[in-house]
Amino acid sequence: MKTWLVTGGAGFIGSNFVLAERKLGKTRVVNLDRLTYAGNPLNLEELRDDPHHIFIHGDIGNSSLVRQLLRDHRPSAVLNFAAESHVDRSIVGPEDFIQTNVVSTFRLLEAIRHYWEELPGAEKEAFRLLHVSTDEVYGSLKPEDAPFHEATPYAPNSPYSASKAASDHLVRAYFHTFGLPTLTTNCSNNYGPKQFPEKLIPLMVLNGISGKPLPIYGDGQNVRDWLYVEDHCKALRLVVERGRLGEVYNIGGKCEKTNLEVIRVICSILDELFPDSCYKPHASLVTFVKDRAGHDRRYAIDSSKMERELGWQAQETFESGIRKTVRWYLEHPGWVESVQTGAYREWVRRHYGEQKLNTGH
Repeated sequence: MKTWLVTGGAGFIGSNFVLAERKLGKTRVVNLDRLTYAGNPLNLEELRDDPHHIFIHGDIGNSSLVRQLLRDHRPSAVLNFAAESHVDRSIVGPEDFIQTNVVSTFRLLEAIRHYWEELPGAEKEAFRLLHVSTDEVYGSLKPEDAPFHEATPYAPNSPYSASKAASDHLVRAYFHTFGLPTLTTNCSNNYGPKQFPEKLIPLMVLNGISGKPLPIYGDGQNVRDWLYVEDHCKALRLVVERGRLGEVYNIGGKCEKTNLEVIRVICSILDELFPDSCYKPHASLVTFVKDRAGHDRRYAIDSSKMERELGWQAQETFESGIRKTVRWYLEHPGWVESVQTGAYREWVRRHYGEQKLNTGH
């Protein structure tokens, strides 16, 4: 059985990827996650007794730890999901984003490079590093602009997207300078189960069922391309297994919607599922708030390279995917409560101890 090292595998996209891989049963997963606020051990609960899922609590910036894991488990691929990823948080506190997305990514690259250089011939030839990034590195589109493609110039507009752009450039440099066999993906907005409720869709679902305001920045006409997380995970697997070295692959759902459209769909589903709710119609909870600084107007992804080279297309429509997503949050109140109250963080502290929550470098 092949082994992959997955970083950030307790977060939203990472945990969905790890669960999908273990369900296929072909890959042993070593899962390294620092368990910050968005890294939730409950996301991996169904793998509790799985001997082929090895969870390590730690930081990608801890070079000695990463080198030890590479040496001990000898993975044939590393998939880097680890990142600070929320634009609003990057505006309030950009330093954490520079530390994790730039400095720690550099340290991870150095550890992987040394590991790869020492691999014997066949193992060295087969090794891959997949760096998972975002469409936000490309900046903002006008309504009439064509979607982002792999050659679109980078123009990040937030500390978050700037830090991710920097990490993408580092990965590119390690391919061209050292020959490290890298692959980079830039995805559109993901949604689905297990997403931390600071992001738009889970926030609207949970606020809606509680009768809380549904805040929308500005005029609600900011456009995003929505991608169901399971479709994204399938695409990532294809890139690792069949992608051309040194290449970038854009992954999108071909599903452009304004934030206001998304929220109205969620409200309609909640109206249907809770016909007797005193908050119905849930759209009455919509509240427009002051726009955030540097708010990109539109993102859209051209995934034709993925389709042409790897035969991938998103299978989930927004209508089917958003319904699955809303139902997941309604059917998992324990997960929701743990996240909203921070109880899972108490579990992490008890299980790993205060010292291990501050992993050194």
